[in-house]
Amino acid sequence: MKFIKRLFLVILFLVAIGLLFRGWLYRHLVTYRSIGQRTTYSVTDARLIEYINENTDKAIDNNIEQVVKTGLSITSKQLNFTAAKNDVDPNKLITSKSAHCVGYAAFFAATCNHLLSKYNLTHTWTAKPQVGQLYFFGTNIHKYVNTAFFKDHDFVIIENKKTGEVYAVDLQ
Repeated sequence: MKFIKRLFLVILFLVAIGLLFRGWLYRHLVTYRSIGQRTTYSVTDARLIEYINENTDKAIDNNIEQVVKTGLSITSKQLNFTAAKNDVDPNKLITSKSAHCVGYAAFFAATCNHLLSKYNLTHTWTAKPQVGQLYFFGTNIHKYVNTAFFKDHDFVIIENKKTGEVYAVDLQ
């Protein structure tokens, strides 16, 4: 009985640590490798421009982290995830409001590029939607999944054109 109690406490402790440090664990155990770039869309729809402007904090200045946070916030407020086939053009997603991972990445990248343009940062930074694969401890996890839905993974690279500094942003 004592063994079961201790085992339960150890499992409970490991689960608590895992929950507390899940972001840190994910960032250190999972890596992304791009296998191609998706289409980069420009924000042209007036409703999308208005939506981005209404949801933009005035404190962005030249802070790329603030652009990323604002882009994530705008994307998460606007889109609902679906596995169904649908549009990926952000200018259409402003009305359909549902997207799979390709649409999420396209919407976020377009939003970030619009914000970068709005705050005069396009000469330094760019956002590009990528199609890639996930690696856990250096092992490609996609070869263990046999569904078309998990054959690849979409994320966005925010890159400094001058220094080469890169942020990989995963929206799922």
